[in-house]
Amino acid sequence: MVNFNGTLHESSSNLLSLENRGYAYGDALFETIKVVHGKILFWEDHYFRLMASMRILRMEIPMNFTMEFIESEILKTVEANQLLKSSARVRMNVHRVEGGKYGPTSNDISYNIITEKLASDFYALNTEQYTVELFKDFYVAPGLLSTLKSNNKNINILGSIYAKENNFENCLLLNTDKTVVEALNGNLFLVKDRVIKTPPLSEGCLKGVMRKQIIELVEKLEGYTLEEAPISPFELQKADELFITNCIVGIQPITNYRKKEFTRDVSKLLIERLNTKIRLS
Repeated sequence: MVNFNGTLHESSSNLLSLENRGYAYGDALFETIKVVHGKILFWEDHYFRLMASMRILRMEIPMNFTMEFIESEILKTVEANQLLKSSARVRMNVHRVEGGKYGPTSNDISYNIITEKLASDFYALNTEQYTVELFKDFYVAPGLLSTLKSNNKNINILGSIYAKENNFENCLLLNTDKTVVEALNGNLFLVKDRVIKTPPLSEGCLKGVMRKQIIELVEKLEGYTLEEAPISPFELQKADELFITNCIVGIQPITNYRKKEFTRDVSKLLIERLNTKIRLS
């Protein structure tokens, strides 16, 4: 079942036309959310990021788009797919309504919500090999638009194809200043000695909800210092640990980059703290 503007449908077929602005121009945003047994994880952060992103893209926010309303629509969709007693990946898409070319005729929006079942309730440490490489065919432009979860994801698509063709689990993206920004599907953290470093939003990385959770946990982690600063490609092989964060996986440790093999100690510690935070919230 899919939710299209509040109405549940058996299939997504015939709900979106070829004139849909998300399809025609990438004039759309999305949120990827984890729901565990009917509880939306980090819902407040997701909601305020979506509202801020809609404002940046000059979308008209409906009066009924309250936190409570969207939460109820998400849970209605989860329930319709019989996922209230398990974990689910939810994607909420928001696009400007049809009309116009580059210049829209209206800033009003439509939305849809889709779900899929997840295997695990809480976040777990992945102990399998996870190798990454730099993707250097195209670069992220630093700036506010790069921090949004918009439908303009060509660099992520091409990087994913490159990773698959070359037997990497993931790739790291560079910005036009040639500093490391993020992974294809999440934010990047680097551990060196007792410093945990992540690129600032000004570098062009996604304003990740899980990134925010990890920053809050690191700030309370005794013996470690958080640093938001650009990461040079030369720092990668000198690091003790690298890991990727997103709301579905939580923390994904990187095991190998070129000839360097990394530890997972901080990743393991932070996953434990993250799961504790979820249980107590």
